[in-house]
Amino acid sequence: MQPQIFSFLFLFFIGFASAGYLQNPDFESQPKSLTENTSSPFVALNENNTIPGWTFQGTVQYVTAGQTIALPDNGHAIQLGQDGKINQTFTADADYTNYILTFTLAPGGQNCSANADVLVSGPDSQGIFSFKQHYGKEAWQSYGQHLGLGGQQEPINLVIESRGVESDDNSTCWPVIDSLLIKTVGTLVQGKDNLLLNGGFEFGPEFLSKSTEGILLDSALSPVLSPLRQWAVIGTIKYIDSNHFFVPHGNAAVEIVSGVSAGIQTDVTLTTGSAYSLEFTLGDANNACEGDFIVEVRAGSVVQNFTVQSNGTGSAQKSSMKFEAGSRATRISFFSYTSSQTKDGTFCGPVVDEVVLLSSNGLRLAIKPNILISLLFLILIFW
Repeated sequence: MQPQIFSFLFLFFIGFASAGYLQNPDFESQPKSLTENTSSPFVALNENNTIPGWTFQGTVQYVTAGQTIALPDNGHAIQLGQDGKINQTFTADADYTNYILTFTLAPGGQNCSANADVLVSGPDSQGIFSFKQHYGKEAWQSYGQHLGLGGQQEPINLVIESRGVESDDNSTCWPVIDSLLIKTVGTLVQGKDNLLLNGGFEFGPEFLSKSTEGILLDSALSPVLSPLRQWAVIGTIKYIDSNHFFVPHGNAAVEIVSGVSAGIQTDVTLTTGSAYSLEFTLGDANNACEGDFIVEVRAGSVVQNFTVQSNGTGSAQKSSMKFEAGSRATRISFFSYTSSQTKDGTFCGPVVDEVVLLSSNGLRLAIKPNILISLLFLILIFW
């Protein structure tokens, strides 16, 4: 039995996604005073016209999808205008649990001189997001953000607010927010078959069922505060799922889409002077991204460039490199040095997956079938 099966079982029970943490996460519960014959796609909220589950300040409007606004399910959303802010507090339900947010962002109009940014804040971190042209085929994008670490019954406050731009307010597209989903990830434990945490990239933001575009992850320089657990993000990457993209292994992988000097990195504690082997898979996402991708792989002081030859139909090649740890803190990184676009102008790039770090004297953990059956039996008992 392959060790990946054990890893899959471990992943299955450590991460959990739910829209239940938030009330009205997709804004389909309408303001009580909204009339059925309202023709405008934008309805201003006020003290007599509130949105269930959320508090708000500043200029906030309830949005209905239409010719000027595209949304994942052609439903409803919230636009944050000048000084617009919404927030909601939910309760953590376990100790030492990370809360990761997925949300959808769309520009609030067409032919704008500028798109206002949105600031997403949680207990431990915050991120500024803006709609990016040519990062997907839809007129909206999904993003991921790490909110923080929560303890049992601890309140977690989510705040989403607009950030003004230096332009005429009348020509500014204010951000539209929709489809919020929160995923919890517990403390990751190093396994015998991989010295890296989250080497398969299975622990990240939850994919929206109504989206085929993946999730954009902007720079997060701290692995602790990254939505891609235990990996720092430099530039912009796309978190892709196996339902809509070619993923070499498991349910998720990373596509480096923002071109030159973008990628991911992590730090691991090793034994100085010992020999190690880094194994990984490179490929393309089956999204019509053609060309030769150059990926720089760094393991401590050893750096090698690998070329991925892609015809855009989904491919994968396994590679490896050996190195000696020069210090206890060793950096592992993958960077793209190629800027690529599909024929329709969408940014794309190499896929990274199944990163495994082993001691040169170590072996992967193998599970015999009888042990696996016993493990499954125990899981069923306690489920």
